[in-house]
Amino acid sequence: MTPPAGRGRPHPAADARLEEVDTLDARRFVIAIRRLADSLGYGTDRSRYLGSGIDYVQSRPYSPGDSVRAIDWRVTARTQRYHVKDYESPRRIPVYLIVDTSASMTVSSTRRSKYAVALHVAGGLALACLERVSPVGVVAAGDREFRVDPSLSRDRVLQWVLELRSYRFDEGTALGHRLVELRQSLSQRSLLLVLSDLHDPSGVRALKLLGQEHDVIALQLQDPAELGLGRVGFLRGQEAETGRTFVTTGRQSWVDPLLVERELRKAGVDHLVLRTDQPFVARLRHFLSSRGVLSGGAR
Repeated sequence: MTPPAGRGRPHPAADARLEEVDTLDARRFVIAIRRLADSLGYGTDRSRYLGSGIDYVQSRPYSPGDSVRAIDWRVTARTQRYHVKDYESPRRIPVYLIVDTSASMTVSSTRRSKYAVALHVAGGLALACLERVSPVGVVAAGDREFRVDPSLSRDRVLQWVLELRSYRFDEGTALGHRLVELRQSLSQRSLLLVLSDLHDPSGVRALKLLGQEHDVIALQLQDPAELGLGRVGFLRGQEAETGRTFVTTGRQSWVDPLLVERELRKAGVDHLVLRTDQPFVARLRHFLSSRGVLSGGAR
């Protein structure tokens, strides 16, 4: 007797339908992050990277071997000596997106988890930075070893964004450890965008150290349940990453974002809370534009 479809081994037609659904879902996700990139970059100045892509710095006396096209005729006429213009290429500051992939990011009381929002924002920021000719890399701040060095490849960005869509519900946090590793490997000043719920205390300490040497922005993801569970007394819970059980009250807040913000700002680290149950695009765009993050590729 032939076993019914769906039992024993998977039916080929079912596999094809699942693959088609996955492909469609991936396409929708890519479209969503492209729209976010356009929204974040709306109204910012892109002219710095158009044309020759160089900025005038000064005029200096002509030296043998200088191009005739570089002669500054105004200064030459005024001083009666040949002068040439010096130009400087715009600084392309590398951008690192540090995405918290730990289990606490995937637990959610709303339709979208902190991890889903973080990955959406990371993809949009990556594409927006590429539009400003800033090389983009990524580091996963969880148990998994995942790091992609900065590049200007759009295909590479889309590849790691789609790869990070896979996650585990038991992955431990390593935010502080990953930030320390990254700090030790950086040879030039960089822009670091951290997307995390900041449940790892060592992560805040590492951010404060990084803020002394680099441009650092902490985008803290927050689930509304972390602010407290109304009308709930004592409850027993289990920590997603370690499995540790604990007793708390529904009125207790998990992480005080105001306290975290004060600590980070003292160290020169910008901080913004993104709640999973509220629109965030307009706030994020204003936050980034006020700090010049997406204008010219450097702060």
